[in-house]
Amino acid sequence: MEQFIETFFSWENFKASIPSVIRGFTTNLSLMFLAEACVLVWGMVLALLRSARSRALLPLRWLTVGYVDLFRAIPGLVLIYMIGFGIPIAGIPWIGSWSQFQLAALALTILYGAYVAEVYRAGIESIHWSQTAAARSLGLSQGKTMRFVVLPQAVRRVVPPLLNDFIGLQKDTAFIGIIGVLDGFRRAQIYAGQHFNLTSFTGLALCYVVITFPMTRFTDRLLKRDQRRMAARG
Repeated sequence: MEQFIETFFSWENFKASIPSVIRGFTTNLSLMFLAEACVLVWGMVLALLRSARSRALLPLRWLTVGYVDLFRAIPGLVLIYMIGFGIPIAGIPWIGSWSQFQLAALALTILYGAYVAEVYRAGIESIHWSQTAAARSLGLSQGKTMRFVVLPQAVRRVVPPLLNDFIGLQKDTAFIGIIGVLDGFRRAQIYAGQHFNLTSFTGLALCYVVITFPMTRFTDRLLKRDQRRMAARG
């Protein structure tokens, strides 16, 4: 037991490693905020394309279905590795010169855009058809109906599941160390390798807990508020 405590909970190693781990963790947080902003926009684009009923947009709709199915099936670790190393090797114009941090943000946007698109689509389809019919009867176009009537209600309904996806995204930022980004995981790994002690990973885990717990409790609070609102309407 004493060896276990020394390996994972050494106070001396914690004090020595935590400043470096926190510096690396700020990289994870920066990536999280950048990726979340991009995912919100990209997921909405995908959801609107998949929800489109125009015959002219049918090819894009099927492409979107394929995109969502494909990237929901690929593990985040694999996608980050493929994009982080594959794009520079392939020499793709413009994005081939991006930094590893930017490529990691691109990978997470591609991956979580597929998940968030489905969350948005569920919210859009949860709006009763009578809302659309009433808006169209008032003379609103299909685009304006979606923008001013459907989307405001849909987005409000899907905030809790969106936060759940972002909790997952925040944890997946730990994968970026495999492509050379000096994040919290990579710094903890370097310290552990130099000192043969895993307390640095305990410090990193604590950083994630401090960020994730408030998000989880906030999500639970939103879910309960929605349940109370639905019960009141019933």
